[in-house]
Formats: sequence, C-alpha cells, structure tokens
Amino acid sequence: MWLGKLFESFSTDIGIDLGTCNTLVHVKGKGIVLSEPSVVAVERGTKRVVAVGTEAKRMLWKTPGDIIAIRPMRDGVIADFETTEKMIRYFISRVINRKWLVKPRIVIGIPNCITEVEKRAVRESAEQAGAREVYLIEETMAAAIGANIPILEPAGHMICDVGGGTTEISVISLGGVVVSNAIRIGGVEFDEAVIKHVRNIHNLIIGEQTAENVKITIGNASPEKKIEKMELKGTDAITGLPRRLEMDSVEIREALHEPTTQVIDEIKKSLGQTPPELAADIVERGIVMTGGGSLLKGFPKLVSKETGVPVILAENPLLCVAQGAGKFLESIKDMGRKYYNIRS
Repeated sequence: MWLGKLFESFSTDIGIDLGTCNTLVHVKGKGIVLSEPSVVAVERGTKRVVAVGTEAKRMLWKTPGDIIAIRPMRDGVIADFETTEKMIRYFISRVINRKWLVKPRIVIGIPNCITEVEKRAVRESAEQAGAREVYLIEETMAAAIGANIPILEPAGHMICDVGGGTTEISVISLGGVVVSNAIRIGGVEFDEAVIKHVRNIHNLIIGEQTAENVKITIGNASPEKKIEKMELKGTDAITGLPRRLEMDSVEIREALHEPTTQVIDEIKKSLGQTPPELAADIVERGIVMTGGGSLLKGFPKLVSKETGVPVILAENPLLCVAQGAGKFLESIKDMGRKYYNIRS
C-alpha cells in the first residue's frame, strides 16, 4: 500500500478527451493544459510524423504529394491505431516536460457505442504512449463530472454530449448509468450536411474548414429575429472555376435540420426508456448539454421545445469531458474503481 501511495505522489495524472475533431488534456493540479485538433501529418510511405495538432490541421487538403494530413479518430473511435498512438505520445510529451519518475496514470473518455475491440485499441494506444495505468470512462459520465453534476445523489440526471463524431445521451443516478444511448452523429456530420446542401442546391463545392466556419458563424437550429448572411468561396461543380456565394442563416438552418432532428429523436428515445421516478427528476432538473455541437445557436432551445423538458447548456461545454476525466482520478474511490479500471 505504501508503495502505491509513493507512486501516486510522484506520478502525473492525466485526463484525456480523445475526440474526433479535437483532443483535450487535463493534468492534475493544472487543469486543461492542451486543446488541439486531432490531426496528424505524416510522410507518405514512411509514415514519419511531420506535424501534429494545430499545425497539422492547417495542412488538411493542402499538402504536397509526399505528405498526408489525416484524422486518426473517426466517429469518436480509433480508425488508425499507429497514428493515434503517435498522436497521444506527442500530446503527452507536450504536457510533461520533465523525465518521468513514475509513468502517468491516464483516464480517457470513450463513446458509449464503441465495441470491446475499439476499447482495447484505445487502451493499448495509451499504454504504448507510456501510461502506467489506463482507465476508460464513458464520455457522458466524464462530462457529467466535468459539468459539476452531483451524480452520486439518488436522483436522475440526463446529460447529452454532442461531440465531433458522436452524440451520447445518458441518465445517471447514484454514480451509475441507468440509460445510455449513442449515435454516430456530431459536429462533423453538421459540417457534412452544410457541404451536401451547398453542393446539391447551389452546385458549389466547399471544403470542411469552410463548412465548419459557416456552421460556427451563421449556423443555427432555431429561428432567430436577426437573419445573418455570409459569403462562401468554393469551386463551381459544373465549370470547375472558383466562385463566391452568399448564404443566410435561414438556409443553413434548413441544411442542418436532418442531423439536429436525429439527435433530438435519440434524446426522446432515451427519455422514453427512463424509469418514471428518474424521469420526474429530469423534468424538474432539466437536461444538461455538453460538447462542441451543443454550441450550435438555438440548439438547446430547440431540444427543450421538442421534448418539453428544460435544457441547460454547461458552463464550458467543450471542456467538460476532459475536466471530468481529470476529476475522476481525484475521486476514484468514491466513483467506484472497479467499474472503470480496465488494465490488462
């Protein structure tokens, strides 16, 4: 026992939100120390890492023939094991400048919908990157902890985490997940919906970064008094020449209707599966929304309108999972170590 306490005193505890779009790292005692895109640029053939994170994202779709900029995470899970391992290793080295006296303990938030094989891939990536112990925690549980929800209470709490690649909805009570559903729809699908709409309606081809910028700038889920406009630049699908196009927030809302409706349908499904007593708690306390996708203008308002339940947007939606992963390590005894420790 004394040896374990000695290890903990010298160890650096790390919480990681390993997302499809962005990776955030929380270090015990320091808070969020890193937030960068989940992108890696590698040399074609040798797979030597050229850049990671923000620098690599700038290279997406703009690299010369001998360099590939890729997203190793897809729909919240590992699509490229080797590259993900390199990315995790790089981010860990960024947050720990000194030589490790003891290897760190790492907690990683994972989607509810991933398979055992995918869980193993996440764990092995962290181990290969230098972790002493690896814990996996459901993203909704981590988000709830990060949003300061009193999850140990004998009361129902619903959390909806709209990430880059997945949306997860859970009902939590007494520190456990009572109802859990997830769909592989998130911020990336919102961007793709904009790309598809612009191509189908206006014969204009735009890239991911342009679509994301449109979503952030004038994207919305509920009608607003002020109609905003924005100019897009892309390639004409017929002539192949560069072209400009002005669009307004009403049309972007129409483009986003399908993916936002799918998220709301999943929330309704989860409410329908919730035991009556816990459902009564949720009606009183509301649904807490986290994740970058919840920042879409008017989305919480639309969810509340469609479900008839109050909706609260977490204070820092983008940071909740990483913060919760970090806090989990600090309160691991209260949370129940046996449920989350999956060391081999």
